[in-house]
Amino acid sequence: LNIVPSVDTPTCATSTRKFNEKASSLDNTVVLVISADLPFAAGRFCGAEGLENVTTLSSFRNYSFQEDYGVAIQDGPLAGLTSRAVVVLDENNRVLHSELVGEIKEEPNYEAALSAL
Repeated sequence: LNIVPSVDTPTCATSTRKFNEKASSLDNTVVLVISADLPFAAGRFCGAEGLENVTTLSSFRNYSFQEDYGVAIQDGPLAGLTSRAVVVLDENNRVLHSELVGEIKEEPNYEAALSAL
């Protein structure tokens, strides 16, 4: 799970592109990019970027996802969006790796996430 505030921001776009690139060489791997973007906006981004190895999901109408995963931004100008996080699960939904990125403008640790696979 690549959890991001919005694919329309530079850091979120970069992480989506990088996980798309890395996922293309991995068997039995699905990358879900979850943001508060509307589904058509996320789909437009992936289409324009030619990203075929990620699936986008929206938390726009499902705020409980943000709360359940502990990624809800509660206040300030980004309230209602998610913080940046990565969760790697196995085929039984067992958590192999998780990272809550400390600063919203920082990229996740790609190597740590990918090495958990």
